[in-house]
Amino acid sequence: MALRAARTLLRASAPRIATGAARGLAPAPLWRAQPAMAAVAATRSYISVVKYTRDDVLEKLDAYRAEVFSTNWADYLNLVYNGPFWECEFEKLTGIVQPYLHEPEVGEKWAEVQELMDVLYQCEDVRDHLNELAELCTRASGFMGTGYAAEEKVDNMDAHAALCAEAYDAILVKHPKFKPKIEQTIGHGLAVLRQKHKFKWGTMHRYFF
Repeated sequence: MALRAARTLLRASAPRIATGAARGLAPAPLWRAQPAMAAVAATRSYISVVKYTRDDVLEKLDAYRAEVFSTNWADYLNLVYNGPFWECEFEKLTGIVQPYLHEPEVGEKWAEVQELMDVLYQCEDVRDHLNELAELCTRASGFMGTGYAAEEKVDNMDAHAALCAEAYDAILVKHPKFKPKIEQTIGHGLAVLRQKHKFKWGTMHRYFF
């Protein structure tokens, strides 16, 4: 009797299911993911902590200073290529050196690295201006110095040369430890400009002017 009653109920419910499928109604899923549970399942937390010892920081500061100081600052193309990487590494050093700044040795090395980058930017700016002035002098002389297709001359060339010479002297006085790099950039730049325009500066005798 029980089996016969179950069959009767199954037959009675069969047309209703078929009718719902015919109408295009999708059957209800057995399990539906909750929005909050789905969001939690999609996220993935990641935590990374990098610690540098005091010796690691000193080693990185020495390596950074050696690389920047040993580069030819007068080669503008070299600075264009390597400058962004140096700036990125300088930002990293700024973070990892903070826990050890209170120590005299680390603080002194970090101050020297900061001064190194300051001098580099100053020398690069003055040397770029000297290169532009020398290029304008060359164009003003025309094709192969013959005067053919010559461009306009810079009227206040004496003022520009004097300002560059003053910047050269001021940087030497302020940063005497970096005199070789200052000579390599601004000093040689003044000598190149002196070959194209007559002017005087303090150390012109070093280049036989």
